[in-house]
Amino acid sequence: MSQENFGSSIQIQNISKIFGNTSPEALEAITKNNISKKDALEKYNSVIGVLDVSFDIKPGEIFCVMGLSGSGKSTLVRHINRLLEPTIGKILIDGQEVMALGRKELQEFRNKKIGMVFQNFALMPHRSVIDNIAMPLEIRGVNKNNRYGKANEILNLVELTGWGSKYPHELSGGMQQRVGLARALAADPEILLMDEPFSALDPLIRRQLQKEFIKLSKQLKKTTVFITHDLDEAVKVGHRIAIMRDGKVIQIGTPEEIVMNPEDDYVADFVKGISRLEVVKAKSIMKPLDEFIKKYGAIPKDALRMTEDNDLSSLIASSVSSDKPIVISSSAGKDIGVVSQKDLLVSIVEGQDE
Repeated sequence: MSQENFGSSIQIQNISKIFGNTSPEALEAITKNNISKKDALEKYNSVIGVLDVSFDIKPGEIFCVMGLSGSGKSTLVRHINRLLEPTIGKILIDGQEVMALGRKELQEFRNKKIGMVFQNFALMPHRSVIDNIAMPLEIRGVNKNNRYGKANEILNLVELTGWGSKYPHELSGGMQQRVGLARALAADPEILLMDEPFSALDPLIRRQLQKEFIKLSKQLKKTTVFITHDLDEAVKVGHRIAIMRDGKVIQIGTPEEIVMNPEDDYVADFVKGISRLEVVKAKSIMKPLDEFIKKYGAIPKDALRMTEDNDLSSLIASSVSSDKPIVISSSAGKDIGVVSQKDLLVSIVEGQDE
């Protein structure tokens, strides 16, 4: 498979989507006076889907948008490929304004730039697996030999070698979702939009596909917008996470930033059940090196040594065989901090449910 398309940048600029009444009076009350979702419905017969959302996504980044049902996450992602038109705001892909595209330009943009993976697989039941995967290339006008060659490449990539002649009903749910992902990748898009792609699967299959997707993402480096209602999934999959509520983005950050510093009680309720072991890094819990030396004297010569990106789990594993502090070094190899066993205990206790 081609490795040329490594992802595009996405800029979401003050996007609002209001369903129903969008009169100037209603829009002013909603966007300027910040009225609640309930008041918008009762007073103006307007439904707030998304409200004043802005963020940038870097090329190759996996950006998770999460929230409970009705939070606006799926509504938001459907603006990126213009399945929905915003009431207010702009979306730019590599600096190009998506809302300014004409009908023919939009069709080409969707066909070449974006691949989408749905929750319900959305496979064509009368088409074989290989024909389902090759469909985006068929729409593009690629000849049969070339599109089948590309489809077989991707079939191997998603570990479904030998299943090309089967039909969707002959595959398990997890295999069908692999076919859905393969179809999205067939046209070598720069952007993947994934709307709750694994939520319909059994927990065991879901975890397996999460791992496979992470592995595949490291290889392909596609810009991915991943929608989920599950913070555990967002933490495993995403480079950064945006948490939504009532159409608004409450907090954006890395999994570690959100777990360590929740913006409000709503976010704190989400993260209190998350295991910190593979999320929290040494750099977040270490004490400055000079502070440790001032308090305890010189660093012991036989002190353990680890890097700032080691997670809590690996720090604990290393400290089991020694009561010495752990010296933390930067990526450049410079000693920058110290983690004591007390620091490890505090980090674990703070991550427990109240």
